[in-house]
Amino acid sequence: MQGINKLLTNVNGVPMLRGVAQAALKSNVDEVIVVLGFEAEKAKETIVDLSCRTVINRDYEKGQSSSLIAGMRAINKSTLAVLVLPGDLAKIETSSINLVIQSYIKEGGHIVSAAYNGRLGHPILLSRELFDEIMLITEESSGLKTLVMNHRNEMRLVETNTENVLTDVDSPDDLRKLADKR
Repeated sequence: MQGINKLLTNVNGVPMLRGVAQAALKSNVDEVIVVLGFEAEKAKETIVDLSCRTVINRDYEKGQSSSLIAGMRAINKSTLAVLVLPGDLAKIETSSINLVIQSYIKEGGHIVSAAYNGRLGHPILLSRELFDEIMLITEESSGLKTLVMNHRNEMRLVETNTENVLTDVDSPDDLRKLADKR
């Protein structure tokens, strides 16, 4: 999606980023940190009135791994786990976020991920035990995907019964499909 900030695209009448941030804020997370990159100031305007903290990733052109690391640098030292929720997960629901959190609280684990029909989705919750490893990920090594695969035996999938945990926006065609589903 060269040259287009998909996070500013309206989905159900609000910018995609705002909708994702609102879902996170309504959930059981303790804090929402939004990492901004491309057109950060424009993106920030869409959430300025929300009670989330923003972090600017000046290295956003290096990919999602750099955004995750920027967010990790902003977390509180006492944080027990982080919930990774991409800003392009346009139709995420608070209930799916809460299912992942509740599973972690009840059963623990290093990685807890939302799933639909057994397919890995988002959000993905990562425990403190993985924080040092997260700080070493790069796009060249397939980023978070490699970390998750390296710990797949320590991962628990939480069935959400909604394909919305799989529906991210990576292309203009994905945006058209979202518009078609309204």
